Amino acid sequence: MSEDLRLTVDDGIATLTLNRPAKRNAVTYDMWRGITEACRQVSADDAVRLLVVRGEGEHFCAGADISGFGAVSREEYHAANEAADAALAAVPKPTVAVITGSCIGGGTEIALACDLRIADSTARFGITPARLGIVYPASATERAVRAIGPSATKHLLFTAELIDIDRALRIGLVDEVHDPEDLPARVEALTALMARQRSLLTQMASKEIVDAAVAGQPDPAIAARWAAEVAASADPAEGITAFLERRAPRFGWTPG
Repeated sequence: MSEDLRLTVDDGIATLTLNRPAKRNAVTYDMWRGITEACRQVSADDAVRLLVVRGEGEHFCAGADISGFGAVSREEYHAANEAADAALAAVPKPTVAVITGSCIGGGTEIALACDLRIADSTARFGITPARLGIVYPASATERAVRAIGPSATKHLLFTAELIDIDRALRIGLVDEVHDPEDLPARVEALTALMARQRSLLTQMASKEIVDAAVAGQPDPAIAARWAAEVAASADPAEGITAFLERRAPRFGWTPG
């Protein structure tokens, strides 16, 4: 994995940190490849229940590092970018982007590949390939359309303008906004709730079913497979018992 990425795991919560603060965490070719590797590790690790993606320092990600475009062929770079985008979107467990400062271009691509996006009031967003005369990855464009609609996506792509957090919240680009001093506590509380007090079975089943519905590809086999998992799992009984006993549930289901 690239030295400009850091993957840590603490009590079931994995954190992938973009670690180039001097460059506002602009993503290099090696970082795209490292994101793919990290996502595969998280997906395969049964001890991980949730993935947080964040940037080191004041910014989430200022986009792709265009100074390194010449280091590899355009085809190699695009392949690495698209593989990372696909790997992050395909993580079967919940993923949360924690956004501060700049979230531009490739940064917005990374954020949109996550399930949830939580930001502070300093965040600003943009999709800026029109400044360079290049085309945004088709998969990332499709994901933006699904998240914020065709008109808002076209506006960002046509103008390459940056938008503030109020507009980002209004168009559905982020799910929550907090003051900078309040964001860390909210992220800690939310991720602890999801990872330690909620059923991973429910979360993974819901993610697959929702993603299939959004893609217009509902499949009865998906629901049937998860129904079989529920029937074989102790989680439903534990959830009901915990509810009746007025205590936090201790869910034990894992993908393995």
